[in-house]
Amino acid sequence: MRKALAIVVAAVAAFGFGASARAEEPIRIGILNDQSGPYSAIDGPTSVDAARMAVEDFGGTVLGRKVEVVSADHQNKADVGSTIARKWFDVDGVTAILDVAVSSVALAVQELARERNKIVIYSGAGTSDLTGKACSPTSVHWTYDTYALTAGTSRAIVGQGGDSWYFISSDNAFGQALQRDSTKAITAAGGKVVGSVLHPYGTPDFASYILQAQSSGAKVVALANAGEDTKNAIKTGTSMGMTETQQMLGLLTLLPDVHGLGLDAAKGLLVTESFYWNMNDETRSWSKRFFERNNVMPHMVPAGVYGSVMHYLKAVKQAGTTESAVVMKAMKEMPINDFMTKNGHIREDGRVLRDFYIFRVKAPDQAKEPWDYYELVATIPADQAARPLAESECPLIKNQ
Repeated sequence: MRKALAIVVAAVAAFGFGASARAEEPIRIGILNDQSGPYSAIDGPTSVDAARMAVEDFGGTVLGRKVEVVSADHQNKADVGSTIARKWFDVDGVTAILDVAVSSVALAVQELARERNKIVIYSGAGTSDLTGKACSPTSVHWTYDTYALTAGTSRAIVGQGGDSWYFISSDNAFGQALQRDSTKAITAAGGKVVGSVLHPYGTPDFASYILQAQSSGAKVVALANAGEDTKNAIKTGTSMGMTETQQMLGLLTLLPDVHGLGLDAAKGLLVTESFYWNMNDETRSWSKRFFERNNVMPHMVPAGVYGSVMHYLKAVKQAGTTESAVVMKAMKEMPINDFMTKNGHIREDGRVLRDFYIFRVKAPDQAKEPWDYYELVATIPADQAARPLAESECPLIKNQ
């Protein structure tokens, strides 16, 4: 009898020790993006550091547990991204994955997170399908999407007389979503698309595509691509005199792209972002801290990663757990207020509502200091930057 009692006591002690050990395990947040390929300069390591900044500013712990940031390179491959996400969720105890730049990877991770009932928050991914037909109750599209980059921008430019468009688009999920969403907005605003051409990812020579755009006679030439493809297209267009007769629009042209191009090549280019470092004292203060750590000024993606990590940790604290459904409920109930976003909130389809801005790249003689590259052209209010719920294909909306 005493032997049996000793075994029970030992088992209870072992169980208690195991439970305590599990309770003390860190809360792990995963940053998944391109850390070695063509998008690494605009996302990659800088977004990982933005996440670490948020954890540090939050205090490093939540619910009495240390918060750790882990990161990985998905190599712009959906299968690689899914494999990493599966290991993080199933083996490594990652409670949420953030950033997930590149739309094809994001769509694959979205399905896995849905199956595992895990939270995923997108900052670098663009396709609006993430809150459309592929929406999930455990996902948030935080920083931008193809609708925001195109709909408000397209309406504003058509309203200013840019009523004929030609697209140079990357032949992938992101480029096609950009062109699709923009075309709808252009047509609705009374403009027209006179032509388009698709190019492979990683195209080194854009001369033939630029010639086609020039011969189209379109007033606006929209670049529905990203990273090195966008920079190569802008360089080629500028050198071939496109900007003398047509307005070039970078649908996803970010501050590091402009920095890499230089103002001589990028001047006059229109860009859309949800954040600019030099807008006010609050944005400047955070951005200068970021610059000291990364030697580059931030754009909307790392700024969005910081904000999304901070919001997630606040929700975990409020919820008192890392259980996905409870944390998501808290995230949707809490307003978003930080240096990037004022009075934002997460809609029922997972879309964060916030203002967007159209900027024109300055000429070299207009820049007053290093990284002073943008002048504000127009503000797109949050309700106009997001796809109306009445037009949504999200099953979460249709089933309400």
